Amino acid sequence: MNPLTPRTRIKICGLTREADVDAAVTAGADAIGFVLYPKSPRAVTAARAGDLARRLPPFVTPVLLFVNATADEIAAGLAAVPQALLQFHGDEPPEACTAPGRPYLRAARMAPDVDLLDLAARHPSAQALLLDAHVEGYGGGGKAFDWSLIPPGVPCPVVLSGGLNPASVIDGVMHVRPWAVDVSSGVESAKGIKDAALMHRFCQAVREADARVAQASAGT
Repeated sequence: MNPLTPRTRIKICGLTREADVDAAVTAGADAIGFVLYPKSPRAVTAARAGDLARRLPPFVTPVLLFVNATADEIAAGLAAVPQALLQFHGDEPPEACTAPGRPYLRAARMAPDVDLLDLAARHPSAQALLLDAHVEGYGGGGKAFDWSLIPPGVPCPVVLSGGLNPASVIDGVMHVRPWAVDVSSGVESAKGIKDAALMHRFCQAVREADARVAQASAGT
């Protein structure tokens, strides 16, 4: 691939075990997500996230996922993982996302009535918008959403999530051309238990998609 061609970044989320963190890094993940939402089957405590994040080498970013967390809960997460990027996956208003004073991702639960351009306008300081499926509760539930709901001209980077797996991520990258992709259940053998082979296949599929995008761009 041409070194000047943008590379789709890869975030693997919902890790709970040391072996899975190590395997995700080996597979090629750029970011590792830890879920600090107690109702999630992939939840870890702030202290546990800190233990796992200390295994990460330089240039692999830890991400702390919160759902309608209190300021104290966010502070505890940052105390345990000081270098973390924050991900807000609930109903947090813009002021709650900016209050910690840290870089953050704003998740959007995609549905036909979601105005993504308005959401981007209300979160001008967000590092990216993470687009997930709209399901009961919070999180995408391993479900994909209709990619045609993404309008053109979103003024910040897009992270594509929702039901991605090694078989579907190539189409996702080629159709959406996101800055990054995010996967959780699509690389698991059980909830919260990642499969090293699936993570490797997922990362390889993203690299294949990038190569196809570069080839298509060269042919235009």
